Amino acid sequence: MLSKTKIDDFLQTLYTMAFLVEARDAYTGGHLWRVSQLTGRLALAAGLSRKEAATAALGGFLHDLGKVGVPDAILNKTDKLTDTEYAIIKTHPEVGVHVLHGHPLTGLIHDAVLSHHERIDGRGYPNGITEGTITQVAKMVGLADAFDAMTSSRPYRAGMPLDAALEQIEINLGRQFDKKLGKRFIALGRSGELNAIVGHSDAGIPLHSCPVCGPVVVVKRDQKIGDAVYCRVCGNGFHLAEQHDHALQLEPSHKKGTPADLMTDIDYPLLNQLIENVAPYLSTGKSHWWNWRGA
Repeated sequence: MLSKTKIDDFLQTLYTMAFLVEARDAYTGGHLWRVSQLTGRLALAAGLSRKEAATAALGGFLHDLGKVGVPDAILNKTDKLTDTEYAIIKTHPEVGVHVLHGHPLTGLIHDAVLSHHERIDGRGYPNGITEGTITQVAKMVGLADAFDAMTSSRPYRAGMPLDAALEQIEINLGRQFDKKLGKRFIALGRSGELNAIVGHSDAGIPLHSCPVCGPVVVVKRDQKIGDAVYCRVCGNGFHLAEQHDHALQLEPSHKKGTPADLMTDIDYPLLNQLIENVAPYLSTGKSHWWNWRGA
């Protein structure tokens, strides 16, 4: 039996690693939070318990840990990747498993990290496994990850509207995505339940892109009107201002950020909330919780 303090400490190390990995890619701010939220919603819609949904959401937040091993020049490339560069990107699931080696909670997130790019038809990576051997958590995280990739903007393309992304999932049921899980996800999307996740970096915080160069400008849940924020790519500063609908917007401050302003930081209020959401369900360090398969 693990104490609450131990569980909190183990979760903090995992979430901190995930935050630092995400910070390397200026265009994917909030991606891990969105995939985590989408995975948890799908798990509940699929009839899983709150405990299973919480641990599925944990896997969703940590699925990209292996990108720590991808060079910045590839991770942040704005042009089409070469075959060699794509091959390097495809190593990140296995690198993630290596990063997790020996961690007490590895059993809970192993499949989400290793198999979120596997496909039902066996054309995924890293192992090319098919529907019957892809665990349910990997199917859910993979679906959530693909949906967020489709609906998020990148330097080379704008994100799809939600309905268009749902149509792509529907077209690829039984090929890339599990049919039952895919249909449940589509139903969630068409009911409006995913609207507060798509295009957000945290609960109630819409994504803000730098109006100068385009990357995500991170806004944290404890920030308020008048606070200064900065683009970590071009260094331009902004103030948070309130729009007529009470949402926050960026107003140029005409100041450049100092090295201290631009350094990578952990969103501790969000991190603590994530821990609080998961920790109550982790009363034991045994990994057999996650040995359920199929849809």
